[in-house]
Amino acid sequence: MKAVQVVTLDGPESIELREVEAPQPGPGEIQLDVAYSGVTFPELLQTRGLYQLKHEPPFTLGAEASGIVTAVGEGVEGFAPGDRIATISNKGGYAETMIAPANATVKLPDSVSLKAAAGMPMNLLTADFALRVRGRLEAGQTVLVHGAAGGLGTALVQIAVAMGATVVGVVSTEEKAETVRALGAQHAVLSDGFKDAVKELFPDGVDLVADPVGNPQDADRFTDSLRCLATFGTALVLGFTAGAIPQVKVNRLLLNNVGVAGVGWGAAFAKDRDLVRRQWEAMWEHLEAGRLDPVIHAVYPLEQASKAIGELETRSVRGKVLLEVKAEG
Repeated sequence: MKAVQVVTLDGPESIELREVEAPQPGPGEIQLDVAYSGVTFPELLQTRGLYQLKHEPPFTLGAEASGIVTAVGEGVEGFAPGDRIATISNKGGYAETMIAPANATVKLPDSVSLKAAAGMPMNLLTADFALRVRGRLEAGQTVLVHGAAGGLGTALVQIAVAMGATVVGVVSTEEKAETVRALGAQHAVLSDGFKDAVKELFPDGVDLVADPVGNPQDADRFTDSLRCLATFGTALVLGFTAGAIPQVKVNRLLLNNVGVAGVGWGAAFAKDRDLVRRQWEAMWEHLEAGRLDPVIHAVYPLEQASKAIGELETRSVRGKVLLEVKAEG
C-alpha cells in the first residue's frame, strides 16, 4: 500500500510517499480502507520531532481518518466490515490502509459524508471536551473563541452554537470573520484590539474563553482574555499554535473571581477509554441534523501531503485541510 512517511525529522518538505506493507489488526483494533485523512497541527510538529508524542522514523503520519471497515481484531464488538467510520489514532492515517483503536473509532450517521467525517475526530472531540466537559457550558452563556476560523476554532464555534451559546469569534481578517459568522457566531472581532471590542459588546464580560492560540510573540493576549471574563468565568487553554506559552499571575484570578482550566483531551482519553463513545453519543443529534459540519479549506491528493501540511504554517487556513486517499463512491 501507499503511505506518507516521516523518514527524517526535517520538516514537511522531507516526508515521502512510500510503498509499505499493509498493517493487520490486532486485539481491540480495526482495519479500514482510508477515504480521507485530516491534516492536523501535531503532524506539522511531528515532521520536525517537536510533538510530545514521538515515533521513531520511519513512521506513517496521520492522526485522523475516515473510511470503510475491512477487518476487525479479536475482541472488537459493534463494528463489522462495510461500516462507515471515522477514527483518531497516534499515527497511520496518511495511507491507503490504516489500523485504528476500536475505542477511538465511531460510526457515522447516514447524513455525514466520509469527506466531512475526516475533519471531525480531533477537532470535534476536543471542542466538545473543552466546552461541555471542562467549561460546563450552558445554553444562554457567552463564549469567546480565539482562532475562530481555523480547524479547531470552527469546531468550537459550531459546538457552542449547537449548545445554545452566544459566540464571539476572534479572527485576523475580515474574510475570516465572514467564515465565522456563516457558522452561526453572532459576533466576530479582529484579534488586534479584541479586548476592547469584546468589552464593548459585553461590558460585564463573557462566561468562557476558548483559546487554542496562546500568545503571539511580543504580545500578552492571554491576559487580555482574562480581562474579558465575567465574574466566575473560565479561560480554557487548548494549545499554543502561536508558539508562546502564556504565564498567569494568579492574583488576577483571585481578585476577579475567574479561573483557568486546561483542556487536554488526549490525557483524559488515556485515563478514560470510554470517553470517545460518550462524547459521540452526546453529539449524535447535532451530527444528524448537520449542525456539526466541518468547514473544508482544501483537499489535496495523498502525494501532495507535504503541501497540505505546509498550509498549516501559513495561518491562512479557514477550517480543515484534508487528504483524499480514495473518494467516497
